[in-house]
Amino acid sequence: MLKEAVLRTGCLDAVTSVCGGGSLSPEVLAERLLLVIYAYGTNTGIKAVASGGHGHTEDELRYVRRRYLSAEAARAIAVQIANATFAARSTELWGQGSTAVASDSTHVRAYDQNLFTEWHSRYGGRGVLIYWHVEKKSLAIHSQLINCTASEVAAMIEGAMRHGTTMDVEANYTDSHGQSEIGFGITRLLNFDLLPRIKRINKVKLYRPGAGEPDAYPQLTPALTRPIRWELIAQQYNQMIKYATAIRTRTASTEAILRRFTRNASHPTYAAMLEVGRAQKTTFVARYLRLRDLQREIEEGLNVMESSNGANSVIAYGKGGEIASNRRDEQEMFVLCLRILQSALVYVNTLILQDILGEPEWAGLLTPADRRGLTPLFWSHVRPYGEVNLDMDTRLDLAAVKLPGPRVPTDAADQQSSERA
Repeated sequence: MLKEAVLRTGCLDAVTSVCGGGSLSPEVLAERLLLVIYAYGTNTGIKAVASGGHGHTEDELRYVRRRYLSAEAARAIAVQIANATFAARSTELWGQGSTAVASDSTHVRAYDQNLFTEWHSRYGGRGVLIYWHVEKKSLAIHSQLINCTASEVAAMIEGAMRHGTTMDVEANYTDSHGQSEIGFGITRLLNFDLLPRIKRINKVKLYRPGAGEPDAYPQLTPALTRPIRWELIAQQYNQMIKYATAIRTRTASTEAILRRFTRNASHPTYAAMLEVGRAQKTTFVARYLRLRDLQREIEEGLNVMESSNGANSVIAYGKGGEIASNRRDEQEMFVLCLRILQSALVYVNTLILQDILGEPEWAGLLTPADRRGLTPLFWSHVRPYGEVNLDMDTRLDLAAVKLPGPRVPTDAADQQSSERA
């Protein structure tokens, strides 16, 4: 699957030596990169993969890992496979592209002899967290390694804003960790919808839209609390926009901004963001209670996220699912290569389903309910165990697809269009 995705997308073509130069031929480099990505993504390790039938030694693979496969290169490979998947999808089978993603964290056990590994009270063990962003057709568009005490709200915003793919994210489904007021406030300022699953909704407090109307909503009196402080929002509006712009332009990370505010919870800009979040959360809770379709939409998105976590546990089967390294860069490489393998699986499965279901005898058999239930994230046809053999000449018999071109900024694209005209 990985080999087929690489050969079809050409995602390894841009990988170069981190220190310049390099004497390896493109064919040999591609083979060794495939083996290294497989070794990290499955968590089996380079030593185990080097014993397969491919003619590359352990030292050669470790050399390629050190000199060629950086975190930036691995991230670019995953993004290119994701963009190729978006370009290859048939709208007749999969429908129009979605603008919503689901996000959640997964706990992975790790060696505890380092400062990054922490005890997680909910999962009951030492390890690290992988925070995933997965779109509605099961494709992971972003992954990041965070420690157990990091803000999941910050991780959610970082992934939605900086995934790097061609997808335009306008909404984010989250579990109950996303219903924080500061999360609603920042996402409103960044102009995308935060759609969390609300638990214990009978305990949620709603904020009044204005003062001086104590009897305006008599049926909601038990759930209502004080009015929104609109004057504070107006006073701190420019400062809030500055912080939102810093996040959008990557001048500052969301986690750094939140850490600064949590050390000084009385900061007026932070208080104004909380007021924006309270207003947005009140509006969302009203929608959540009124619209059953919204509840189903959020639940469907989070179910896709859970299915993705199940696939990751199948792919990363080595060493009992434990990250066998104390180094932060090695742990991050495991996360990125796991994302590459999952993206390759979704990409190839998408092509397989389109090839099979594109045949005339299938045209009238699929009902709308069948099409809604289609998913490219399945692995019953994959054998993860056994000897690692690599033959670049054998290919899957699949129809050719149009590959995505390089991403062009909007202004440059308009200029190119006018020049062609």
